[in-house]
Amino acid sequence: MCLAALCRLSAAELSPAGCWKAIDDRTGEARAIVRIYEEHGALFGKIEAALDPQEAKERCDLCLDDRKGKPVIGLVVMRGLRKQGSDYGGGDILDPDTGVIYRCKLRLLDQGQRLLVRGYLFAPLLGRTQIWTRQPEGSAASRVSR
Repeated sequence: MCLAALCRLSAAELSPAGCWKAIDDRTGEARAIVRIYEEHGALFGKIEAALDPQEAKERCDLCLDDRKGKPVIGLVVMRGLRKQGSDYGGGDILDPDTGVIYRCKLRLLDQGQRLLVRGYLFAPLLGRTQIWTRQPEGSAASRVSR
């Protein structure tokens, strides 16, 4: 019984908080390291590093809100997601390449080692999905091109 209780406890503690390697759904290439963190009971995500040194110098010129013109490194691209059953939702995610803000849903996969990131406009069926991979804290990948 103790082992079963520990397994349930560890499954309940899985969280998207941490560093993730963002994989572009169109090219399949790793593009950035995004840190997801909790603030006031909601999840937020900011770009910590670009894997392409050229992208590390970019600004969000196509953004239409308070993020317009801000450097991509340090940019908060995910805002206000809250736990909804086994998923997270109710917030939004910004595509800094286009300036488009999508509604967002997250789902942990593979015991929290992969993250399904779904951005959509009107309904979850109309959108894009990326699978991000968790990065160990302090790993070389999380320190690239800051």
